[in-house]
Amino acid sequence: MPEDATDPRSGLLDAARSVFAASGYARTTMKGVAAAAGVAPEVVRRYYANKGELFAAALRLPTDPATAVPALLAPGVEGLGDRLVQFMLTTLDDPQARADLLGLVRAGGSAYSSTRSLQEYVESAVVDRIVTAIGVPDARMRGALISSYLIGIAVGRYVARIEPLASASDEHVVRMVGPVIQGLLDPRTVLPEPRADDGQRKGEPS
Repeated sequence: MPEDATDPRSGLLDAARSVFAASGYARTTMKGVAAAAGVAPEVVRRYYANKGELFAAALRLPTDPATAVPALLAPGVEGLGDRLVQFMLTTLDDPQARADLLGLVRAGGSAYSSTRSLQEYVESAVVDRIVTAIGVPDARMRGALISSYLIGIAVGRYVARIEPLASASDEHVVRMVGPVIQGLLDPRTVLPEPRADDGQRKGEPS
């Protein structure tokens, strides 16, 4: 079937990649993407129900959070760490998805803002939903730690191409990282409490 020349989705996704690259996932809005594409917000929502769906389409990710999260949770908490790592590897194993992630940089954003967009997407669309569903304590901190692990592995493996991580098999990566994620998902694992002598983060004013 020939492509409909009046279909605005190509322009919408180009605009979305530019806005996500410049602003990050959290600060991007459907209205902002519509303005960048020169269309009404209703046009964006005609094709994409929410920001997560728009981001997945813009990066041509092979997985949809709406179906991925229930599938990840369905077998239970046992093995969920392995499944989350495999989810991330599968998401970025697709050459087009990786090319689109790098394309965020070429669209005008820095490498930091581009990977930040991916981290914010993974955290809000996938990880936060999972830690909320299983009801772990310290859910926000656990979600942030899990997202940081997953994005760190993804960037090191697919963007920075750090060896030997870049050449390791998916199965090997899952065996190494899955138990770490599983520990953070286990409500029996107690996170350390902050201490008075922990000090301030580097760069913060005293």
